Amino acid sequence: MNFILSSLIFTPLLAALVVLVMPAHLHRPIKAVALLGTLVQMGLAVFSYVNFDGGAFANGQQGYQFVEKLNWIGFSLGNLGLFQIEYFVGVDGISISMVLLTGIIGVIGIISSWTITRNVKGYFLLYLLLLTSVMGCFLALDFFLFYLFFEFMLLPMYFLIGIWGGPRREYAAIKFFIYTLVGSLFILIVMIGLYTSVIDPVATARQLGLLERDMAASPDVIRQVQQMLQQGAISTQGMVHTFSIPAMMEAANFLPDSLLHVVSRVTLWDLPIRFVAFLLLLAGFAIKVPVVPVHTWLPDAHVEAPTPISVLLAAILLKVGGYGLIRIVYPVFPDAAAYFSVLVGSLGVLSIIYGALNALAMNDLKKLIAYSSVSHMGFVLLGLASLTTEGVNGAVYMMFSHGIISAMLFLVVGVIYDRAHDRMIQNFRGLANVMPAYTTFVVIAFFASLGLPGFSGFIAELLVLVGGFSAPEATGMLPRWLTIVAVFGLLLAAAYYLWALQRMFFGKFWVYPELRESAVITDLNFREYLMLVPLTLLALLFGIFPHLLLDKIGVAVNGFSELVLQNGQEQLNIVLSSMVR
Repeated sequence: MNFILSSLIFTPLLAALVVLVMPAHLHRPIKAVALLGTLVQMGLAVFSYVNFDGGAFANGQQGYQFVEKLNWIGFSLGNLGLFQIEYFVGVDGISISMVLLTGIIGVIGIISSWTITRNVKGYFLLYLLLLTSVMGCFLALDFFLFYLFFEFMLLPMYFLIGIWGGPRREYAAIKFFIYTLVGSLFILIVMIGLYTSVIDPVATARQLGLLERDMAASPDVIRQVQQMLQQGAISTQGMVHTFSIPAMMEAANFLPDSLLHVVSRVTLWDLPIRFVAFLLLLAGFAIKVPVVPVHTWLPDAHVEAPTPISVLLAAILLKVGGYGLIRIVYPVFPDAAAYFSVLVGSLGVLSIIYGALNALAMNDLKKLIAYSSVSHMGFVLLGLASLTTEGVNGAVYMMFSHGIISAMLFLVVGVIYDRAHDRMIQNFRGLANVMPAYTTFVVIAFFASLGLPGFSGFIAELLVLVGGFSAPEATGMLPRWLTIVAVFGLLLAAAYYLWALQRMFFGKFWVYPELRESAVITDLNFREYLMLVPLTLLALLFGIFPHLLLDKIGVAVNGFSELVLQNGQEQLNIVLSSMVR
């Protein structure tokens, strides 16, 4: 067994342990250790990406690469069978892009954090713990393990905002914590329901003596166990329940009389209980995306967070929500995904338009970019709801592209804030005259975000819109008018970016009088070039050569679309017919 994925997850944690034993006054060595830890993680992420061969998306473990699977917690519950939690990690085409993104942004965030001078040891400890949690979410294939990493992200982010943030940092940190905690409770409820409803066919085969402990399970043995389960031929004591996400994706692994079985007649609010479970998971992950109307924590968190934490929040933490929808919600409940496709698509379009309109009204540059993130993440929902190959490819591409571009956007805001301690658009004019290099990167970031051809954002938006327009014929999931409305979000993006660009950077140089004495308006320094140049090159690289990413994610996305679409239609018919009876 290789341990590359464990190394990816726990390298920042190892660096955090080194930082923990270092004297607090050694600021530069602490920063150096943190940088080394993130550089090693990025190196492992690049190695994994290069050596990943674009493997297929599948219902079982065979669809994943670099798999590590170990028994972690297990004990007998008597008549209730065996309780089992596994350390189960792996990567497929959907998660490999997020692994690469996390590795890159982790290093950029450390470089951005180099100016931190207050409580340096505590800051970098929390930063490294946050990176460990995020990478764990993208690699976990056991729902319990995923939930642990998902929950653990709360604490570092809460303290990073609450201690190193702006004037209203306590309010923003508490709001972030409460919103995310409520979403986590929704996820926890469904996770418990799934655990009681699903068995691990391989572990159950071993428990029944059909398979030796060290033997690999053949497809025939797995099918035999699944048939015995559906026929009621397995005693409760012989069942091994599981949190394995691949196991939850197979309807044959659900107990026939369980709460979340396809033919369960249990209803809540006049909906099948599986549909309610889908909505709870959707709400839990939608808060993290975030989706309108559960987005209000994001602008406050961004405005009060220090620049490096805004970069991490926008670039990778928001992607955990979209990733959870793709990894867990849609493949485990494909029937509900098909039933609520218009709802999910409508929420995506609402986020696109509402986020863009709010961005257009903002005077605070950081709030403008925060609302633009709400708008752009709406494209992820629209592409996912279409369930077309193009749409889902676009959704995954958008998560990666937005991670790169949003990091650039928040970094350029941080540059002007470091110099003037102000972000209000109306307080600056003609910055291009005194900061030409900075203006160049602002123009690049703005045009990349609004989807100019040649940048990765254009590829992502194009794929989502193509998938949305083709959905009525290809999948029947979305009405075409939703995609037409979403197009107006692109026009609004051009409006708010170009308007901000014109007001702040062109014309005669001018700074608000109260800022003139304290502001030191100088162009970019070496550290800022070190952050912005790589992100610019990546946005161009994946915009000009999209196959570099599409070749890695394509097979997995095709398999995902086919699996959810086929299983969704079949299971939806079963669910609806069982409700009629």
